Amino acid sequence: MGGRSSIPPRGRRRTRSPGSGPEVPVTRSLKKEFWNAPNAITLARIGMIPVILVFTYYESRFNSFIAALLYALTSATDFLDGWLARRMGLVTVIGKFLDPLADKLVVISALVMLVHLGRVAAWVVVVIMAREFIVTGLRTIAATEGIVIAASQEGKYKTGLQLAGISFLLLHYSYPIDFLVFSAELDANAAGTLLLYLSLFFSIWSAWNYFANFIRAVYRADGQGGPR
Repeated sequence: MGGRSSIPPRGRRRTRSPGSGPEVPVTRSLKKEFWNAPNAITLARIGMIPVILVFTYYESRFNSFIAALLYALTSATDFLDGWLARRMGLVTVIGKFLDPLADKLVVISALVMLVHLGRVAAWVVVVIMAREFIVTGLRTIAATEGIVIAASQEGKYKTGLQLAGISFLLLHYSYPIDFLVFSAELDANAAGTLLLYLSLFFSIWSAWNYFANFIRAVYRADGQGGPR
């Protein structure tokens, strides 16, 4: 007999109240989820990428300062969209996709431009991108296995050092700094290179820790006690 399918229409999910009978379909609007306040902030961060790249490409003290400032603000507000989503109860599937995507696009775009301008060695960017692909792949597999692996402290150090390092590399020029008892000159490019190499160390360390924790979690979940 030609009855209705029990599969809910696309864009809907079924919810069941405690002690109630049949599930009630709840309509989800892609438009509303896409343009809510947290996701709008995330999209604005992505939209800042070409602006940062333009100011970086046309090198001058003023343009480099603006590029560094915009990059620092764009990266530092990473926490804002996620915090707002949790605070306002607006955590969405599209937001879970856009937020980490925005983080990676901002970092990789800036690094690729810095390689083009000769301020960063290409192999550094390759290592950073490889690390991100590996950790993202492991996180995806862990999620499918129902395993949650918490972010390590080394990963937080990596993020902070990377933000500071890229900001200084975008700043690029030397700037005199006057202290109370003496004055010095800050070479922003040299400082940025040092900070980026430090972030690379923590990047590799955190990736190794994540991989080790992943192996332990997977084999413990399988009841095998450890890797073979």
